[in-house]
Formats: sequence, C-alpha cells, structure tokens
Amino acid sequence: MKQRLALVEQLKRRGIRDDRLLEAILAIPRENFVPRFQKPRAYEDRPLPIGKGQTISQAYVAALMTSLLELSPSDRVLEIGTGSGYQTAILAHLAEHVYTVEVFDELSSHAKKRLHALGLSNISFRVGDGREGWPEHAHYNGIIVTAAAAEISDAWKEQLEEGGRLVVPVGEPYSEQILQRLWKSGGQFRAENHGYVRFVPLL
Repeated sequence: MKQRLALVEQLKRRGIRDDRLLEAILAIPRENFVPRFQKPRAYEDRPLPIGKGQTISQAYVAALMTSLLELSPSDRVLEIGTGSGYQTAILAHLAEHVYTVEVFDELSSHAKKRLHALGLSNISFRVGDGREGWPEHAHYNGIIVTAAAAEISDAWKEQLEEGGRLVVPVGEPYSEQILQRLWKSGGQFRAENHGYVRFVPLL
C-alpha cells in the first residue's frame, strides 16, 4: 500500500487531479499485473514487458489516457488492447461496463483471471482484431486504444457515441507517437493533441 500511496502522490505532482481516478489507482495492486520477476519494479514509472512482445503501460500514461476519457459512472467503455489488464481494472472502477479486446488469447485469459480475482465483474472480454472494435455492443461513451495505431480505424469512429471521446496514440510503431483525443459532435470529430508517447504497435 505504501508503494501505491507514493505512486498516487507522484501522479498528483504530474498533474493528475481526478479524485475518482486516483482512488482507483490506489485500490489496484499493480504488482498483480506484471510477471513474477518484474514485481520488484511494478511501481517504477515506466512500461514493463508482460510477454508476447507487449508491455504494461507506464502508470502516468495510463492515468493520463484515462483522465482524457472523462468517464462518468454510467459510461460504457471500449478498450482496444487488454494486455495485462491493469488499464482495464482502472476503467472498471470508473465506468458502468468495460468491453475489452485483445489479439492474444493467452494475455486475455490471464487478464480475465486477474480481474475476476479482484472482484471486478463489469468487464466483457473478446479475443480478436482490435481495429474492428466490438460492434455488437456499440455505441460507447469512450474508446481507449493502448497500442500505437498508424491510422485511426473507421470502426472506432462509427462505434463511438455522439459526444463520446476516443483516446489513441497515433503514429508509426517503435517511435514516438502523438497521443490524441477525438471528440464526436454532430457526426464530426475534433482532434486534440496531448503530447508524445511511445507504445508497441497495434497488431
């Protein structure tokens, strides 16, 4: 718990002010979402490998991307890239329901076990191509993409609710990407840039 408290204080110093978000991060044992040999590094503010060439995002980046969604307790969220499930856990604390898509069956299965062990039952899991979204449950108040997209999928735009927010790192893999937030209004999209990030590519 001391490490989580220290992480929350660090996030506050870096500008994360959403109390619900900070409470969620405080409640989630980040060490549960990394491989055993990485547990001593779980609270370092950096991405860590989780297998299959994927990573758990830097805690600050996960918090920043979540804050950009501006979630309400009644919101429905689509997550592209379940990964370890850490970002999923944060979303599940803040939204009514989370729909999460992962291309690797093994990662999805492990994440599901971790999240159920924490008592988080408001999550639906799917293994598949995240670029297609999850049309059966559209529309979503928020969509978050946790891997670098060379371009923004039309499926994500179509599945976003009017007034919804899409948060996605846009750019070439293995280089810096621009973290973008798109707002949907009147069927049109307004884009904002929120700095540079570095994510593994969307597969």
